[in-house]
This record gives sequence, C-alpha cells and structure tokens, in this order.
Amino acid sequence: MKRKQLFFITVVILLVAAIVLLPLREWLDVFTDRVEGLGWAGMALFVLMYALSAVFLIPASVLTLGAGAAFGLVRGMIAVSLGSTLGAALAFQVGRHLARDNVRNKFAEGEKFNAVDRAVAESGWKIVGLLRLSPVFPYVALNYLLGLTGVKFWPYVLASWIGMLPGTLLYVYAGFAARTALDEPDTLQMMYTLFGLAVTLAVTVYVTRLARRAMQSATPELETPTKEATP
Repeated sequence: MKRKQLFFITVVILLVAAIVLLPLREWLDVFTDRVEGLGWAGMALFVLMYALSAVFLIPASVLTLGAGAAFGLVRGMIAVSLGSTLGAALAFQVGRHLARDNVRNKFAEGEKFNAVDRAVAESGWKIVGLLRLSPVFPYVALNYLLGLTGVKFWPYVLASWIGMLPGTLLYVYAGFAARTALDEPDTLQMMYTLFGLAVTLAVTVYVTRLARRAMQSATPELETPTKEATP
C-alpha cells in the first residue's frame, strides 16, 4: 500500500474516532438538531455553506462527515454532492474570470500545474474526472487551478461531479457510521454499519488506485519526484 493511500485511510479513521471520542460529539448533536429542525431549508443552507467554504478555500471534511450524521446516508450524499459541485463551479468561475492573476500567482506554478494544463488541453474533461478520483491537488485548490486551463465549464462541472462521488460517499458514510455507533446500542447493527464503512473504504481505495495509474499514464510528470537543490 502506497504512502498516500495509507494517509487517506488514516485520516478517515481518525475523523471517525474524533467524532466518537472528542467533544465533536456534542457539536454534531447541536448541528444535527438544528439542521433537522429546519427540514429542507436546513439542507439548502448546508449546500450553500458547503459551496461558500469551497470558494473561500476552507477544507470541508468536517462538513461532509456532519452531513452523514445529520441527514443520513442518502440525503447526506445529495447535500454534499450538490454543495461540492456548486462550490467547484463557483470557484472555477472566480478563478477564470474574477481573480485569474491572483490564482495564477498563488497556485499555478511548477511542473505539476504545467503537466495538468497540457493534459487538460489534450483530453479535457477526462483528465478533470481522473484528478477528482486521484487528487494530485486538494479539492479547494483544484477548483481554482482548473479555471486557468482550457476545459469548458459544463464538461468540467459534470466530470467534477462524477469524479467526486466515491470520496463523497466514503466521508458521508463515515459520518453516518459514527452517528450510528453513538446512537445504536445494538452491537450487531453497529457491526453491520462499520462493515459497510470498511467495504466503502476498500472500494474507494481501489478506484483511486485505478485512477492514479491512468493519471500516471496521461501525465507522468505528476508522479515523478523532482530533485531538490542541495545547499
């Protein structure tokens, strides 16, 4: 197992453990009660909050876990998928039209971005989908970076939505499983939920490995370590 995959698995496990063991449990209780009390308006507010976090470069992992806890698996998937796709679309437009120079100065330097730019020019939305499945860049930064490439807006949105689904499912399921572990005294039910989380994690890692191989074939520069200058 490669280092990045081990890191990915460790992050998910630690986030779930944090929900169960740390004061995040009380935060989730408050968050869940308030969001559920607002019904569909609460879900719409969550989608907007998620989208704005993407625009302002705020990592949304806790929000994704919170959606699984507050809305359940299906509605949580819908809420996060809508929020992350809307955020990706808004940040893309900001990077392309409103803050292009600032984004280029902040993010778009180095061999990795040049490799992505060339690959997108050749394959367009396919590379966008692979980047979402095998994230060379973080979600929030990638939204802006892709705005500097030549990919068209709607293919970008569709490829981003599809490519983000496996990761969305994993994190939402993790939040759902943590909430179930807290609320369900039934050991068998808890074991069933945790087994589902393990299967989801395994499938996500497998899909990520396939996407990474495809990305390596398309843009070998992203996987080739660069030599650092010696002092």
